[in-house]
Amino acid sequence: MEIKYRLLKVIDTAGLSFLSPVVRLAAGEEPRKQLKDIGRWIIVPVFAMVLFGVLWSIIAPRHKTKSGEVPTPAVVLEAWDGISRFHDNESAKEEGFQLTGDSRLAELKQAVARLSEVESLEVAANQRLKEVRESTDTEKLKIIAPFKSAYDAKSNEYRDYRKSSAARLKELGGTLLEKGESERLAYLADMRAVEVKTEELKAERDALKVELEAAEEQTFPDLKEALKASTLLGEEKQFLIKYIDLVGESSREFKLAAAQETLKSSRQEFLTSTEGDLYKLCGNVIKNEKFTETIGTSQYAKPWTLPKQIVRSLFCVFTGFLLASIIAIPIGILCGLSNTFMAAMTPFIALFKPVSPLVWLPIVMIIVGGFMPDPDNHWLIVALAKVPILKEYKIDPMFLSSAITVALCSLWATLVNTALGVGSIDKDHLNVARVLRLGFFARLFKIIIPTALPLIFAGLRISLGVGWMVLVAAEILSTSEGIGKFVNDMYTNGSAESFAQIFVVVFIVGFIGMVLDRIMVFLQRLVSFDTSPAL
Repeated sequence: MEIKYRLLKVIDTAGLSFLSPVVRLAAGEEPRKQLKDIGRWIIVPVFAMVLFGVLWSIIAPRHKTKSGEVPTPAVVLEAWDGISRFHDNESAKEEGFQLTGDSRLAELKQAVARLSEVESLEVAANQRLKEVRESTDTEKLKIIAPFKSAYDAKSNEYRDYRKSSAARLKELGGTLLEKGESERLAYLADMRAVEVKTEELKAERDALKVELEAAEEQTFPDLKEALKASTLLGEEKQFLIKYIDLVGESSREFKLAAAQETLKSSRQEFLTSTEGDLYKLCGNVIKNEKFTETIGTSQYAKPWTLPKQIVRSLFCVFTGFLLASIIAIPIGILCGLSNTFMAAMTPFIALFKPVSPLVWLPIVMIIVGGFMPDPDNHWLIVALAKVPILKEYKIDPMFLSSAITVALCSLWATLVNTALGVGSIDKDHLNVARVLRLGFFARLFKIIIPTALPLIFAGLRISLGVGWMVLVAAEILSTSEGIGKFVNDMYTNGSAESFAQIFVVVFIVGFIGMVLDRIMVFLQRLVSFDTSPAL
């Protein structure tokens, strides 16, 4: 029984109230009621998600775009596999570049063996692809033939009718100069009829063209699978070739050994030479020393991958969220304490709260650029580059601009809720504080802020959600490395695979937003006396 109440308390604090019936059912408490609640809060939502997936799978392929058909859930999962594979490959290259000694040689041997195996598999896969393609091409021609024949026939009919009608009407028009009004009206009616018939034939031809294109776009599962297998093996082959190079002659250890040998040779030449230009030889030694030092600290130039961009986006949104909180909470407290100050701030809240991030961002970028005309040498960028964790994510003016934009768009909910929380404090509490002769800061930290915390955290929860939504738009516009930059790159690419990867980002952004919201609910519940279920 004690475990039951502990679990219920944890579930309630975390805002996961839909799990309460499961715990209560396990404890034998009103089984019929708990089963009903489980059906309502767990089974029905799961069924709705499954139904959504089924409808998505059915409807998506029916809509064609410039990037191909709308991806189905299965295609989106394949796109996620591609994103994960690219990240894993780049991480493997980064690790392989830094390997030394026997571990490097063992990894090199293993990669060479795998490359030989992949090459054999690729030959078989390409042969299989060739056979399937020949078979499907024959089948496809049979499917397309009647549609193409009908389309060609209708195209010829349309062309011949236009040509013959134009010639006939032109010839007839030449004889109307000596004719009267009735003949000319008949000629006009004839031309209108020709126009109507021409449009009908054109519409029929266009309809047949659509049918022909649909037949040409018909896919064959066997061909799709064979092409996928060949493509995956080709990608792995290219990765292994590059990986072998990075673990072999392009590895840091190999390059460092070559640089050290060159340095040793140049130093020996400088120390023993009796006829050469010692100034030049000494310069060679210094140059080789610097080169050797550079090689010794070199890193693999790993491209940005989506997991790394996600982490950078989280850094950015929390930077903006922290900045918004630092601004909004003090101002909100002052608004709650003073009606006059609240009246002064109301116009600013009403004016700036609806402003879109797409308006704020260019302004912020220009202002930040004014403070940082030479970003690489600015003291703030230099200082942040020395922080062990942050230096990997390259904090730059675009990052700061995105974070400030997040702050400007998200601070209003915290400000208003803080003011409401402070303004709703029971006056008796403040009167008791005055009787006890508590100073302003004592009242602030012992009565005002603790009492207003539930509403402050409600505002922070809304602000974090708004900031997360704003961030992606800000990163797209500023091209700051992050989720928004990934979406922009995929949109610019325009391929079917890129289209599917944008869908992957939709679910990633939604999942992260949901997790952030649950975290804020948990924190809100910790400081709240409210026992109602969290939404």
